[in-house]
Amino acid sequence: MKKALALTLAAAMSLSLVACSGGDKTSQSSSASTSTSAGSSSAAQTTTVANKDKPLVWFNRQPSNSSTGELDMTALSFNEDTYYVGFDANQGAELQGTMIKNYIEANIEGLDRNGDGIIGYVLAIGDIGHNDSIARTRGVRSALGTAVEANGAIDSTPVGTNVDGTSTFVKDGEITVGGTTYIVRELASQEMKNSAGATWDAATAGNAINTWSASFGDQIDIVASNNDGMGMAMFNAWSKANEVPTFGYDANSDAVAAIAEGYGGTISQHADVQAYLTLRVLRNALDGVDVDTGIGTADDAGNVLGEDVFYYDEATRSYYALNVAVTAENYQEFLDSTVPYAPVSNQLDATAHPTKNVWLNIYNSADNFLGSTYQPLLEKYDDFLNLNVEYIAGDGQTESNITNRLGNPSAYDAFAINMVKTDNAAAYTGLLAQ
Repeated sequence: MKKALALTLAAAMSLSLVACSGGDKTSQSSSASTSTSAGSSSAAQTTTVANKDKPLVWFNRQPSNSSTGELDMTALSFNEDTYYVGFDANQGAELQGTMIKNYIEANIEGLDRNGDGIIGYVLAIGDIGHNDSIARTRGVRSALGTAVEANGAIDSTPVGTNVDGTSTFVKDGEITVGGTTYIVRELASQEMKNSAGATWDAATAGNAINTWSASFGDQIDIVASNNDGMGMAMFNAWSKANEVPTFGYDANSDAVAAIAEGYGGTISQHADVQAYLTLRVLRNALDGVDVDTGIGTADDAGNVLGEDVFYYDEATRSYYALNVAVTAENYQEFLDSTVPYAPVSNQLDATAHPTKNVWLNIYNSADNFLGSTYQPLLEKYDDFLNLNVEYIAGDGQTESNITNRLGNPSAYDAFAINMVKTDNAAAYTGLLAQ
């Protein structure tokens, strides 16, 4: 109510300025940066909003220190309408590790390909400075008993190669099945970073598995990956033909379909819920309604999420979707990853929720999860929520490739940002604060 009143008063104070403004397109472009009083369809109830005060959501990459993982609360509280949308990385990481451990225990017969009593696995690491990648590496190592602690937390450092089990970044674990104890060893792991600097790189993962398999051969019993893009590259390059179970993360459609062909499993981070939340928090701020509208509380179209698929952490202004393991038992339910989540797929009335302009970027146009799953979902939800979204695709390497295309923030009502590096929030807020 206070927000709507403030906007109305501001509108009244600026009427004379609006009447005197010129008719050229440049001056009119700032009129796109307006807010309408909640529920009002009157064009007179608008006022110009400073870019620094416009709704902002960080998504998929939480502003944080890439070395320590400490959250960047300055970025997360940039203004009163700033939020983060992602998923519970620790819960998902634990789920992935448990999924792999359960598979080993259930399929131990014949899994040890060379019969040496060692279940050897290789691990594709996405980005050593990304909180989600760190969590997934820790989750796999924790579940398989190969984790060692460094500075009070599980070490997520890539081992390079560790065929003899002497690495200080990991240790040999043990799994006992049917009275037989097997050693579990991380044979190799590396960050999948290409020569241009892009991380989470599928092509690099495909090359890595060919190198590892040439070196270790039938010592590799399990392939694990921080995401499905890299996991599928390794599956298609080597492990499918050699019937080595491969585990990823993201529940991309191609990975889910590959479970029928021997892909071991993946984790759905409820991209359908995340994509909805990414745009919904902006819609609510633009409408001047409580941020929980259409999320934990039903909106006027009946959209609402259950507590079983998300939670909100008020201290960090962050919405987190919960994860689900996708295996041979349930994969058919996840074959199309671009289907909107049914409980929040109802169209908003354009009269009560007029169209607004949103600037949204994807850090890397080649990112399999964001490109093939997340953005298609966003494109469906933007219609439901009456948002005119401009999608900007980055190169995955430099922040400037994206920020250089945010040259006219006054043309937009809200912003959704997916950084290249989690440390770089100031590169965006600096532009909005000008």
